[in-house]
Amino acid sequence: MSSSHAALAGIGLTVLACALFALLDSGTKYAGQYLPMLLVIWLRFLAQALVTSALVLPRQGWQALRTEHPKFQISRAVSGALTTVFAFYCIQHMPLANFTAVWSAGPLLIVVASTVLFGEKVSPARWGLLVVGLLAVIAIVRPEQDDAALGWAVLAPVGVLLCGTTYQLLGSRLSRLDAPTTTQLYSTWLPVLVTAPALPWIWQSITEWQLWLAIAVMGICSGIGHLLLLHAYKYALPSVVSPFLYSQIGFAMLMGWLFFNQLPDGVSIAGMGVIMACGLCSIWMSVRGKA
Repeated sequence: MSSSHAALAGIGLTVLACALFALLDSGTKYAGQYLPMLLVIWLRFLAQALVTSALVLPRQGWQALRTEHPKFQISRAVSGALTTVFAFYCIQHMPLANFTAVWSAGPLLIVVASTVLFGEKVSPARWGLLVVGLLAVIAIVRPEQDDAALGWAVLAPVGVLLCGTTYQLLGSRLSRLDAPTTTQLYSTWLPVLVTAPALPWIWQSITEWQLWLAIAVMGICSGIGHLLLLHAYKYALPSVVSPFLYSQIGFAMLMGWLFFNQLPDGVSIAGMGVIMACGLCSIWMSVRGKA
């Protein structure tokens, strides 16, 4: 495959993964309207774990579970589970596009976290992008626009960014230590097994087929979406595919309108544009620095 065709394949897989992630959030939002939060999260991880296992284990067998870095795998699974808890609250109380925009500010935070953890140098321009991006997040969230208490309205988006950044950094570290499929198996099965003892207290009978469909959508979209994204980086460099991750904001806006009749207001749309611009500028500076 030529380099241009490989790049197009990587871009196509990235855009498709973003569409699946937006559909995953839609399924989560729908199920969360009728089921307890912890039950939805457990079912989401279970469905994702089953889909991932069905795709990985027949090819790689139990060797796919072999790791020499269990501490990193456990830490990533915990941070991923906490990210999901905070994201669940955001998805239930924000339009999908707004939540996706908040999540999209994560890469800006990763740059700064790399400075603290790995000693990488960050230019004043990158610090400026981080500040502007976080101000855009505040403009999107605007907890004062609701009558609800400010506690969770502020804490949940912050939790998404902090836990999500930890999740991404550990994933980046593990990508050089274990196979991506190994990491994904641990990141899905560990939350399922650890929270399973709580099922007798959170279980609720599910009789509506629409809820089972939403649960299936969560598992299929999450499992396949993450695998597509892993393969996208095999075909193209991160600098090529990363800008197209922002397509998830567009998909989230479309699905929020189709399924929940929700559209972001003008201030939120402006904030999304600022976050996308900051992210693209950060990517451009990374590419220029490597040139």
